[in-house]
Amino acid sequence: MAQLLIVYHSMTGGSRQMAEAAADAARPEIQINLIAAADAGPDDLLGSDGYIFCAPENLAAIAGVMKDFFDRCYYPVLGNIEGRPYAQMVCAGSDGENAARQTARIAQGWRLREAQPPLIVCTHAQTPDAILAQKVIPDAQLSLCRDLGAAMGAGISMGVF
Repeated sequence: MAQLLIVYHSMTGGSRQMAEAAADAARPEIQINLIAAADAGPDDLLGSDGYIFCAPENLAAIAGVMKDFFDRCYYPVLGNIEGRPYAQMVCAGSDGENAARQTARIAQGWRLREAQPPLIVCTHAQTPDAILAQKVIPDAQLSLCRDLGAAMGAGISMGVF
């Protein structure tokens, strides 16, 4: 059975909720490997048929733990995952665009195929207290994450991507 790898990082729960929503929706279509970025490695990428990367935007960039995942995995899988589909989700306090661009550049270096544009969920957290607070992603936005997961799962399972 085909496998979808969902790699996520979350300190305040927002990205985790998004990743879990995508995983739950994809599960009927495909085998899911939902794994925290700190625990994911090259073998997880090599053993999967497609990917969803989900992380918060921190200081207008992808979160450091997610960047560490990409740093640890980039060269060990380079040239071995070309053409596989990916999607990304960003949990942002403002616009999330730079974090999405960074992930897209890494995926481009791996020669992955973007299955759909980035999904950016904005929490509008702009004060230190709001930024550090545990997040609760509204169901309307989790629904978008579920749609992304279902589409990725079905697309990989049917060989569309």
